[in-house]
Amino acid sequence: MDSATPALNRTSSTLDLLLTRRSGSAKAMTGPGPSPDQLQTILTAAARVPDHGKLFPWRFIIFEGEARERAGAVLAQSLLESEPQCGEERLQMERGRFLRAPVVVAVVSRVREQIPFPVWEQELSAGAVCQTMLIAAHAMGFVANWLTEWCAFNTLVKERFGLKPGERIAGYVYIGHPGAPLEERVRPDMDKIVSRF
Repeated sequence: MDSATPALNRTSSTLDLLLTRRSGSAKAMTGPGPSPDQLQTILTAAARVPDHGKLFPWRFIIFEGEARERAGAVLAQSLLESEPQCGEERLQMERGRFLRAPVVVAVVSRVREQIPFPVWEQELSAGAVCQTMLIAAHAMGFVANWLTEWCAFNTLVKERFGLKPGERIAGYVYIGHPGAPLEERVRPDMDKIVSRF
């Protein structure tokens, strides 16, 4: 038995991780972000989600460094073309949207239709990718936030980010460090959401 095997059985650590995970506001993030190796680990963990049919119905687009500014220019231009009446303040906000965190990863859902595997399951798999990224980032000492916002649904943005017909953005996952202490939010009353058949 190798030394890594016992770690797989430390359920208390795993449960502690899951029970303490919380999102941090993208607006309040700071650096540093994950290194290339750390980001690769986060994405590799995310790619291990349930995937009926082994379809890999998702892919990743990474925005870091100067790419975040280029993405901001795309967002501002796309917004201006979609809403010509928007003001300079809003355009400036869009230019800086991806600068809120050191690393932003777009999770692209790419379902296949007319196959035996339901579209709904493929979409759920992309959602599981986003959630697993949040957990992996938390496990590595980062904070992460899964957002969509208008730029996940805008046709011009999707085209300019290289999405193909039928692809959608399941979310943008912002990863960094918290710029302020994280606050615990209200959690559901389990008695109200659990029933037995």
